[in-house]
Amino acid sequence: MSELDIFSLRESVLVYLDRSGGLEKLSEDCKQYNDQQQDVAVYRFCICVNPSDVIEVDPELGDFVLHDPLKATKLFQSVCYLAIKTLTLLDKIHTENQINTILRFTHLPPFPEYTLDLCTFPRGNVLLKPVFVEGLVIALTRVTKYTQGARFLCMNDDCTCSSGYRHIRVHAPGATESATVRKDFSCKVCNSQLKEDMKFRVLGDKQLVKLVPYKALDLLRGPQQTSLRYQSVTLFLRDELCNSMGIGQTYTVLGIPAHVHQWPHITWSIEANNIQLWEPECSSKVSAKFLELQKTTACSPWRFSAIAAHCFGSDITPPGLYNSLKLCLLLSLVQTTSDSKEMFHNLDILVCTNDSLILDRLMTYSLGLAKRGVRHQSSGEMFASLSRDEHGAGTADIHAGSALLATGGICMLGELGCYKKDKLEAIQTVLEGRTVSVFIPGKKYGEDADQQLSFPLRCSFWALIDTADASRRSNRTECALLGTADLEPVQMKLADAFGLVIQCRDVGEQGLLCHTAHALQHAVQLGACLYTSCMTFSTQDYQELVAQARMLQVELSPRAEKIIHGYYMASRRVRTQTQGVKMSVASIRLLISLAEAHCKLSLRTQVLEEDAIIAVLLCENSVTLKHGTSPLVLLPDALFPCDVTDCDSLHRRDLMLDELHQNILRFIYAYAPGADSYITEE
Repeated sequence: MSELDIFSLRESVLVYLDRSGGLEKLSEDCKQYNDQQQDVAVYRFCICVNPSDVIEVDPELGDFVLHDPLKATKLFQSVCYLAIKTLTLLDKIHTENQINTILRFTHLPPFPEYTLDLCTFPRGNVLLKPVFVEGLVIALTRVTKYTQGARFLCMNDDCTCSSGYRHIRVHAPGATESATVRKDFSCKVCNSQLKEDMKFRVLGDKQLVKLVPYKALDLLRGPQQTSLRYQSVTLFLRDELCNSMGIGQTYTVLGIPAHVHQWPHITWSIEANNIQLWEPECSSKVSAKFLELQKTTACSPWRFSAIAAHCFGSDITPPGLYNSLKLCLLLSLVQTTSDSKEMFHNLDILVCTNDSLILDRLMTYSLGLAKRGVRHQSSGEMFASLSRDEHGAGTADIHAGSALLATGGICMLGELGCYKKDKLEAIQTVLEGRTVSVFIPGKKYGEDADQQLSFPLRCSFWALIDTADASRRSNRTECALLGTADLEPVQMKLADAFGLVIQCRDVGEQGLLCHTAHALQHAVQLGACLYTSCMTFSTQDYQELVAQARMLQVELSPRAEKIIHGYYMASRRVRTQTQGVKMSVASIRLLISLAEAHCKLSLRTQVLEEDAIIAVLLCENSVTLKHGTSPLVLLPDALFPCDVTDCDSLHRRDLMLDELHQNILRFIYAYAPGADSYITEE
């Protein structure tokens, strides 16, 4: 390239910096460096670059930015140096080498060649150009230091390079620490050995992150027949980008691929340039069948969710069985959120049953409807694990376990009887604190002191307890409270940590025959409608319903808030006096979460008093299973006291729920302090 071409490109860079406000930002950055007392060898300037605007100024310069970022960086560096010297912005800079220019890309053209698919990308033949990559963070390291830049002096005192800033080395994408700082560099003038001036070394922050394709989560939902294998890619985050990615979250990363030479191996990685949170697109429509059902059930706020639960999971169980559990599973599914800025109202579910096989299948089926669902395998790590970093960072890799991988979704633990006591206690601790703690021993991972990191836990847990085991029943005391579930002491403490405890009672001989006939008919008539009394909704219908309900923003009405507050105060007073059980503030969060979830499932945006009643019924049944009955005596199947196969049965259920509604109001009026000020006795 001729000097005239270089001059023309520099002129285009200057025009772009002037139009985009880059020169003004350069001046502000220089003011900050002028305020510093200590001189350094390298001064770092970060410049935001919009490739589309650069192309409008000069297509050739835009081509360099998109396809040869190292050469484009050199052009911007020379222009920044000229601007600093011409405008006398920073007297501490003596040579162009002292400027470390970082081009921060705002976006890339929306073309396939700029998108990196981790599943199909040929890593061996890659041009070092900016690309987009989308994925899930499965591991990361602590923030460590790296050398941004260093000053070297010639050891020959007679050489002109024995002083000044002629030999400056700065980090480049894909370079290792040894490429910036080493003892075998030689002088370009006299070929003598160079020695680093340690007083002028500039350090920066560095963090390593491992990213996998989002599709890899499909393998974590449960056993699947597939030959697919997914491999992670390592991202290098530097300086202000450190700590911008969270474990278990999904991101879009704009970065520059690089080959990292670590003799005798060459590894492929990406130098992150810009990072944004990303969520996969999902359907935002509700099927015509559910829209029609919503119209026909508009006369009652309870009917839509009842029919949805009644017909749910018909591939696994016949309609009408385990309706309360099905409703709770749907409520838990719609109450998850992937937005880290929103408060996560988790709905943990613990199921007590003597038929764990069928219910495990039902919960596994439900897990497939979650936007992110992870079934924990007993051989895997549940929370987080450590390993030594393989890229020479001298620190530990923190790997996400099942719970962190399920961020914004559901983590299914399965049957708790297969876990040892220490693991159950760890689950209880995490459920109570909603954080995952990782202890990093300093000596093992190259640090002077030990360190403990904590990660927020933003997922709901599903689990089963098999009460049919005779060894568990034998441990039950004779003075067990009326209505409590048959649990061991350790499991009882764990049940307190779960928000919602549901008991699925023995379906009896008739129910077993119904299950058998259902399984045989489903195997013979795959995909056919087996029940004329039940509306047929496909799995896709439920996926769309859950996805749409999850996105709804709901508001708590004053009447619903009074019901929740009154029930909490009354229940806390009664159970503290009679049973010595202290209702924690978590009960309020559970009640609100249940009411909001029922409102969402009913495709409404305002939480009604009827939604709060459903929340009270579920919460009271759950507390009864853990601590025994209270003056608010409820049947175990209070939510579905009768069948819901036709309009008459739905009307009869509404009347029964209305009666329970009045009973709850009487309970609040009788036991909640000051309830007469907001509950009218009827």
